[in-house]
Amino acid sequence: MSDKRLLKKDLFGEVRLDASGPERVIVRDTSSASSWIRWLARYLLAREANALAALQGLDGVPVLIRHDANTLVRSYLSGSPMHIGKPTDIEYFRGAARLLRAMHRAGVVHNDLAKEPNLLVREDGSASFIDFQLAAYSRRRGRLFRIAAREDIRHLLKHKRTYCPTRLTKRERRILATPAGLSRIWMGVFKPIYLFVTRRLIGWSDREGAGDRGQRT
Repeated sequence: MSDKRLLKKDLFGEVRLDASGPERVIVRDTSSASSWIRWLARYLLAREANALAALQGLDGVPVLIRHDANTLVRSYLSGSPMHIGKPTDIEYFRGAARLLRAMHRAGVVHNDLAKEPNLLVREDGSASFIDFQLAAYSRRRGRLFRIAAREDIRHLLKHKRTYCPTRLTKRERRILATPAGLSRIWMGVFKPIYLFVTRRLIGWSDREGAGDRGQRT
């Protein structure tokens, strides 16, 4: 593998794996983003930087190394994406739940755990979360934060239902059966519009490097 490898290029810029230094890192670069949407690319990059900064020192999420208006450099996390690693051990989901609780205590919601490529199965069988581009940080952890945090939990439980269904508790089944009202509105009204705009009009998918997550972050 070359020292620098392009993982993704779209309207929002590039994502590269850089192995030229002592440690492999992931670089998100918005400088090549389309001019009419560069403001949004930079906004999403800043969101990711804020979230990762709030999680510094937490094992299981990328480490923010540096960032500026156009670029963000974060640590590389090795492991297999969930859809390849297919975790069936209950300890994986217990560890993922602990990691998620720690993130929420730090004031960060992921907002994108519905996608299996955003969860890694590490070599020791533990869980990691990646791709914090849609994450949000809140010091106050108000009502909207709590709704988003509950949706993080529900999405993790969906994966548990897929890979470890016999270990779901009654409480977890109730959570799965009761998505938040805002989530139902999003799925029924806004998500079809979102998919049309992002995929049909601007040709962008937020599944960053989904086909190659085992090599990406």
